[in-house]
Amino acid sequence: MTEHPTDPARPAPKKLFIKTYGCQMNVYDSDRMADVLAPHGFRTTDDVDDADMVILNTCHIREKAAEKVFSDLGRIRPLKTERPGRGLMIAVAGCVGQAEGAAIIKRAPFVDIVLGPQTYHRLPELVARAARGEGGVLDTDFPAEPKFDFLPPPTAQGPTAFLSIQEGCDKFCTFCVVPYTRGAEYSRPAADLLQEARGLVADGVREITLLGQNVNAYHGVSPDKDATWGLAQLTRALADIPDLMRIRYTTSHPRDMDDALMEAHRDVPQLMPFLHLPVQSGSDRILEEMNRGHTIAAYYKTIERLRGYRPDLALSSDFIVGFPGETDEDFAATMKLVEEVGFVQAFSFKYSPRPGTPAAAMKKQVPEDVKDARLQILQKELTRQWRAFNQACVGKTLDVLLTGPGRDPGQLVGRSPYLQAVHVQGDHSLIGQVRPLAIAAALTNSLLAAPDGPR
Repeated sequence: MTEHPTDPARPAPKKLFIKTYGCQMNVYDSDRMADVLAPHGFRTTDDVDDADMVILNTCHIREKAAEKVFSDLGRIRPLKTERPGRGLMIAVAGCVGQAEGAAIIKRAPFVDIVLGPQTYHRLPELVARAARGEGGVLDTDFPAEPKFDFLPPPTAQGPTAFLSIQEGCDKFCTFCVVPYTRGAEYSRPAADLLQEARGLVADGVREITLLGQNVNAYHGVSPDKDATWGLAQLTRALADIPDLMRIRYTTSHPRDMDDALMEAHRDVPQLMPFLHLPVQSGSDRILEEMNRGHTIAAYYKTIERLRGYRPDLALSSDFIVGFPGETDEDFAATMKLVEEVGFVQAFSFKYSPRPGTPAAAMKKQVPEDVKDARLQILQKELTRQWRAFNQACVGKTLDVLLTGPGRDPGQLVGRSPYLQAVHVQGDHSLIGQVRPLAIAAALTNSLLAAPDGPR
């Protein structure tokens, strides 16, 4: 949309500040909320002090998630109450909004809107209601109609983009709130996804990351509507789009890693050799208590087959330590798995109870000091592994998608096939291109390419 700041008949754009917590799905949702509000005169800003509307797009996965939201609300409140002559609308969106909606309105009555992750397509209506002075507008229903049917096409923000293909979860892991905050699994029609992907590529996107709470459980209707496609079929169809150079997907579940998807890792060169496959624990007993639905033997077999199809595959995972009843032997089994499989990245956390989940009511909760000690041991080994992997890249040539300017003058940053950040000297005209780069050094959290730059 073209702005006309000097046109007196056209109202000045309103400033929208969005703070995003948690997962990549929330990053995607925040972008889509901005898209939904753009036709109504909102433009995003990075300065909360300059905002006419603030949206906190929340996540309920992390420890004390709700309290962190209330803490942020306390810091934002003075902007609403002490700024003379200019109003401020405050909205809480996302999973905390879904789970704690009524409590947020009661505890923080200065919040104008609370909405869940399935209703942000109704934001313009909610904003209008709040502007009429209704106050405390709450929308945390699970609507019958998919929100994606009411969203504008996504806009490209550079050479990389997220594409949400699946939402919700039917797994009901005993530690997780996602089935209660995101609802049942829903897969978008393949034709809609291919259309969005073509639009993104036409706007300059060269790498698309497919998103879902259980992304490899995708089961969308095929373009001709006479069959159901899995993630493998969707990936192969996306790979046929000219100029789409790279495809990734997250977050996957071991139970849904079927033969067709593993074969796609062998057959589809655009599918990057980096896979996030959460295991959570190395103990079969704990996995059963978590209701994960897979065994460690099955996880090992999946990894073995994947590496058979794609020998250069690198793995990432999620781990929870101190789950109720976890013994020293259970934790040792997790460490054994980590040491034998090897992970180039990982997310690891202490177990913390989520209200309403079965695990929160389990007996034998592990003491905090034990959880702390185990987490330190696990993270030390995981850090050693990713640093060793980065160091092993030194002297190699990696194909890097250059995504934007770097931190220093004349520098670019890009993504390796393994999602590592790579810094290199180069001209901005190279942004959006994939170039082979000789890796000269491994820094703390990134790689440094040789000074002669892209070839």
